[in-house]
Amino acid sequence: MAEHPLFFSLRSLSLVSILFLVVFPPSLSLTIETQALLDFKNMLKDPLNVLDSWKESESPCEFFGVSCDPVSGNVTEISLANKSLSGEISPSISTLGNLKTIYLPQNLISGKLPPQLNHCSNLRVLNLSWNGMIGNIPDLSGLQNLKVLDLSVNSLSGRFPSWVGNLTGLVYLGLASNHYDEGEIPESIGNLKSLTWLFLARSNLRGQIPESIFELNALQTLDISRNKISGDFPSSISKLKNLTKIELFFNNFTGELPPGIADLSLLREIDISSNQMHGRLPEKMGNLKNLVVFQCYNNNFSGEIPAGFGDMRNLIGFSVYRNNFSGLFPANFGRFSPLDSIDISENQFSGEFPRFLCENRKLRLLLALDNNFSGEFPDSYVDCKSLERLRINKNHLSGKILDGVWALPHATMIDFGDNDFEGEISPMIVFSISLNQLVLKNNRFSGNVPSVLGKLANLERLLLNNNSFSGNLPAEIGALKQLSSLHLEQNSLTGLIPGEISDCFRLVDLNLADNDFSGNIPSTVSLMSSLNSLNLSGNQLTGPIPKNLENLRLSSIDLSRNQLSGNVPSDLLTIGGDEAFVGNGLCIDQYSKTLVKYTLLNVCKEGQGKKRVLGGKLVVFIIMAVALLLVLAGLLLVSCKNFKLGESDVENGLEGEKGVNSKWKLASFHHMDIDPDEICDLEEENLIGSGGTGRVYRLDLKEKGNVVAVKQLWKGNGMKVLAAEMDILGQIRHRNILKLYACLMKGGLNYLVFEYMSNGNLFQALRSENKGGKPELNWYQRYKIALGAAKGISYLHHDCSPPIIHRDIKSCNILLDDDYEPKIADFGVAKIAEKSLEGSEYSSFAGTHGYIAPELAYTLKVTEKSDVYSFGVVLLELVTGKASIEEEYGEGKDIVYWVLTHLGDGENVVKVLDDRVDVETVQDDMIKVLKIGILCAAKLPNLRPTMREVVNMLMDAEPCTAISADIKSDKPGNSFL
Repeated sequence: MAEHPLFFSLRSLSLVSILFLVVFPPSLSLTIETQALLDFKNMLKDPLNVLDSWKESESPCEFFGVSCDPVSGNVTEISLANKSLSGEISPSISTLGNLKTIYLPQNLISGKLPPQLNHCSNLRVLNLSWNGMIGNIPDLSGLQNLKVLDLSVNSLSGRFPSWVGNLTGLVYLGLASNHYDEGEIPESIGNLKSLTWLFLARSNLRGQIPESIFELNALQTLDISRNKISGDFPSSISKLKNLTKIELFFNNFTGELPPGIADLSLLREIDISSNQMHGRLPEKMGNLKNLVVFQCYNNNFSGEIPAGFGDMRNLIGFSVYRNNFSGLFPANFGRFSPLDSIDISENQFSGEFPRFLCENRKLRLLLALDNNFSGEFPDSYVDCKSLERLRINKNHLSGKILDGVWALPHATMIDFGDNDFEGEISPMIVFSISLNQLVLKNNRFSGNVPSVLGKLANLERLLLNNNSFSGNLPAEIGALKQLSSLHLEQNSLTGLIPGEISDCFRLVDLNLADNDFSGNIPSTVSLMSSLNSLNLSGNQLTGPIPKNLENLRLSSIDLSRNQLSGNVPSDLLTIGGDEAFVGNGLCIDQYSKTLVKYTLLNVCKEGQGKKRVLGGKLVVFIIMAVALLLVLAGLLLVSCKNFKLGESDVENGLEGEKGVNSKWKLASFHHMDIDPDEICDLEEENLIGSGGTGRVYRLDLKEKGNVVAVKQLWKGNGMKVLAAEMDILGQIRHRNILKLYACLMKGGLNYLVFEYMSNGNLFQALRSENKGGKPELNWYQRYKIALGAAKGISYLHHDCSPPIIHRDIKSCNILLDDDYEPKIADFGVAKIAEKSLEGSEYSSFAGTHGYIAPELAYTLKVTEKSDVYSFGVVLLELVTGKASIEEEYGEGKDIVYWVLTHLGDGENVVKVLDDRVDVETVQDDMIKVLKIGILCAAKLPNLRPTMREVVNMLMDAEPCTAISADIKSDKPGNSFL
């Protein structure tokens, strides 16, 4: 039967339509994808504007970081590594059904991982490592095509995900460095037969490694470091024939290293350090010819190092310190390999010192201290000019050090101490231009102290004590401007102590005891303002104690066993006690006698050390008293006039800034529309704080809805605080310094307008908990706060000219914004150093109990190091979670005392850490910051680092070191100390 013409036409039209749809796909899917990506963008903060190209008008294939299938045009990849993105991941991403790669590592993305990702069934790569993701990891078993799953280094919590065993196609699995509940490694990981990279470090794992892991025949990298894995070291590891890297350090493994490990011929790196293992290293480990790094430090291994290590061709790093290895060290070690670092310290190696460690002239770090090596130091090291750190102290080495070994241009430390070396310091040492530590103590070195030492401009520590040096101490020693510690005690030095020694203006510790120095103590010593410890005992020094020596901030002094005469200043007697002055012709006055209960020193006779005044004493006394009263009255009058002039200057300055109306005077420092009447209309219900300088209110401005903080200053000292804040905050700009928007003044009323900090101050945050009962601040946030605050203070000290000393650093004065970015606040008592040195206010007391540096007990001269001490207390608060002052410390004690006492008693350092945070996963990072805090809170100012140094140390203590952007390696490199 013939077809109807109309039916034929309709069928033809349908075929044409289908053909059109095939050739020109509908735009609907692109619209959905564009909207999904825009929703994804809208939930992110993009400070670098890398997402500017993500616009509705553009094809998603033109979006930066987005890739599409060349045929279908569907979005297949989002790749935005290390772009400073923050915010959360939008669930809209789940509508991208053809997405194969989500690659967003090394950003600041937070929030929870959306479970809707399961809808991206074509996903092959999901990498969100090095972000701030929180919450439980949702079950992503639906992603059956996944090859790469890397969620390492976030703040994820809950149970360790056992469902990963369902993703049988995985090749790379990284779940390290999160805050999981304590648990065991799931047996199901053994289902991942294609796995080549397993990264589970810092995952709060305990128990033993399941046997199923050792069935993963393709595995190349096994990293389960920094957990609490226990039991004997698994012998089944020898089944993993493709392993190139084993990282099992910082666990609780016991037993011996199994012989089968020597069968893993592809191994390049092994680190089993800081466990509880013992026994000998398998002899056949010397056959691992591909080995690049071997580390087993801090265990109980014993016996000799297998001789085969001496034949290795690729070895770069070798660290076995703090074990019980003994016997001869392999003779050829380093002869055929490009050795860079070796640390064999704190063992019992004996015999001759290995001579080929620097055969390939690449060795930087040679640490062999505290062993039993004997004989001479080999001449092969004459040409080892690559050395940066050479420590062979505490051995039984003898003979002379050859000239070339003294000349190490890159060495920062040369330590030959505690041996039996002899001979002289070679003049060739002048070529060690990078040297900052030279340690030769407790040897038999002799000859003169060479004058060329004065050319080592970077030298900080010079320890030559207990040798046989003789002759004069060269005046060139004064050229060492960086020198902080000089120990020359127990030698045979003679002559005068050179006055040029006072040019070492950073010198903290000076010990010249038990030599044959003669003459007077140089009067210039009293100019060494950094000096904290002075020992000149056991010499032939004569004359009086220099007049102004008591003005130094000494904490230790010993001038005993000399031939000194005259009076002992009472301040010095208080510091050193009479033992520091016995064996001389010294005496003390009657007042000083009351300071010590029992004394070996005689009371000065009338006229001893001073002229007698027989007549007219009463007249002279009256004249002096009257003169003193006149001077004090004059000073008081000048101070009053200066204060009034200061008030007038501030008022005039305010008037000159901006006339608002006849009522208010306004000075503005940042662009912001401010209505004085609105600022001053404060309600008590908006009070958010009250302190020593005023009350602080939260205020919602009517214009543009901005929120500010307004400080109403107390009357009386309000003008002084206003001037200080204006003087400092009005001229500085830094992301970690609180912004001062404006100052207002009318009559006796003074107001400061600051940016508002929604998360309050650090003191409050350290004591706050979230709804789950966990502390508000995890360790990563605390670290961020520590680093940001340090940068702010460093800016004040080092980048402001002249420097600014805050004088009241404490956790209450570190404010936190929405993202917990810290801001240093409250500059009411801060001082600009240059001005402070000129005026009497420099020595006015400032600070808060518990944060005040100890030297302020005997001097009111505040320096930058006072701020460093206070910041050290803040670091201890961050690490311990405790306040600077608490009852449990004891009466008159503070957090510094509490921490040092606990550590000094040999307690486990972990007991000092705040147990409210997940200590196990961040323990080492917390300890690093604890050490920095202790350094900052050192008793002696010159032993404290500068804030610039603190910033560098904190950056080195970052909780995790970034993994390379491609999906391979795994672990921060270990340094050989």
